[in-house]
Amino acid sequence: MMKYQVTMCYPDGDVECGELFDTMSEAESFAQYQISCYRTGGEVLHMSSPGDYPLSSDADNIDYSISEIEE
Repeated sequence: MMKYQVTMCYPDGDVECGELFDTMSEAESFAQYQISCYRTGGEVLHMSSPGDYPLSSDADNIDYSISEIEE
């Protein structure tokens, strides 16, 4: 049975997510959710202390890859 694993590609390095997904669609939804969380986190930090956390466009540089894993 094939499973799918997400690797997030952040500006400071790649992170392989440990969770396996049954469908490609589930893996893509998870990756898009992670990108959304990254953006939201940056916005919250900026609102809490704009001088220490300038609003950046790092979230625009996030990508992901999905690998098929034979289980």
